[in-house]
Amino acid sequence: MTDYRSKSWWLESLPETIEPNPQLTVEDSADVVIIGGGYTGLSTGYHLKQLNPGLDVRLIESDVCGYGASGRNGGFSMTLFGLTKGITKFRFDDQKARTAHTYMENAVDYLHDLITRNRIDCDYERSGYLLVGTSPPQVKRVEHDFKIMEKWGLSGVQRWSRERLAEEFNTDFYKLGWFEPRCGILNPAKLARGMKALTEDAGVKIYERSPVTDFTRGPSSRFTIRTEKGSLQAEYLVFATNAYSIAFPQLKSMQMPTFTHIVMTDPLSTSQLDAIGWQCRAGVEDARDLIHYYRLTRDNRIVMGGGDVSFGYGADLNRDLNDRTFAHLENHVIEVFPQLKGIAFTHRWGGPVSVTLDMAPAIGYLGKDKKAIFSLGCTGHGVSMTTLNGRTIAELICGRQTSRTEMFFVGRNIFPWPPELISYGTAHAIRGFMKLEDRLYYK
Repeated sequence: MTDYRSKSWWLESLPETIEPNPQLTVEDSADVVIIGGGYTGLSTGYHLKQLNPGLDVRLIESDVCGYGASGRNGGFSMTLFGLTKGITKFRFDDQKARTAHTYMENAVDYLHDLITRNRIDCDYERSGYLLVGTSPPQVKRVEHDFKIMEKWGLSGVQRWSRERLAEEFNTDFYKLGWFEPRCGILNPAKLARGMKALTEDAGVKIYERSPVTDFTRGPSSRFTIRTEKGSLQAEYLVFATNAYSIAFPQLKSMQMPTFTHIVMTDPLSTSQLDAIGWQCRAGVEDARDLIHYYRLTRDNRIVMGGGDVSFGYGADLNRDLNDRTFAHLENHVIEVFPQLKGIAFTHRWGGPVSVTLDMAPAIGYLGKDKKAIFSLGCTGHGVSMTTLNGRTIAELICGRQTSRTEMFFVGRNIFPWPPELISYGTAHAIRGFMKLEDRLYYK
């Protein structure tokens, strides 16, 4: 097993060393087995026990809870469903795009309530989310989403002018801003470990360092889930695996792991922080195709991510590091904040996010009886969404009909990625087009 601390600064800087839970080493049975110890799996387990405390719920994690994207992401709680409002509207329709945005607003609010109600220590700040246009084409893209929101009659978003942005950030780099006060930033690894403790306290048994080797379904319609040293039988099976779904042949073509990369600075001094402003401490994204996303940590380091992506081939999930992208991100920090020229960068890391072919999330089923459920395709915007998705999956298993279980992306048809060689080429072609478009129009 790879040392979890090498996977991100978030994991490295946890206040206590993780002592993994015991492995699954027995043959046993349960009502529900969840594969995956990130936000989706932990939330599903927690909510199952809230809805039906008598359920025997087990969770199997291949490494330690929070090892995957849940311990490496940028730490944004945001309302993005897939990509832009316009793309979601084009892919589905106007009404579905509106309900998707409402679902994501509820997801952000629900995560806020979950953290505050349970006093999860994860450096959470409800400081808002800021989408910025830094060029005329980017401004046009942001304006397009403003028009969609106005047509829907939804509030919750503020228009920040160039002058307002210049006052906030001491820069003329930003031309137009979309500000959502309800959003926030947090330490993702602390959230994952806090959710693990919450889920265990609710009565879910969690096994760590237990990679699932295969699963089958017998004549009794019960699932058998096997690891190297043990197995569990269950009536319901949940794949809370997102990018790691590639490990299961039944899910492999439904999504592709796409690697995003992050750099981090030294903590800013008081004078450096004063020089750049950033008084609102909002998480920021620009409106390119290959976005940059950045925020401050609790100790005032700048975390800068995005800019480009990487792909593995087949089941390769070892594409965390990309020196060219890291250099680009470090340069972009200085491009946005020239006042910080010469600042030191202390950490570089990356990790896989789950991307469907149509770049929209999905909760789906393996089998007509809907007893094997998966969640994937958050496209890097899953901190709040996966938490609410876990509640939705729990409601599906417990037979609760809610506005969440009736969402259009629950049980939707997913366009499969083509065979590996074609998918690999297709992904690089899409990436190349996005890079060219950014260079010509959105820079």
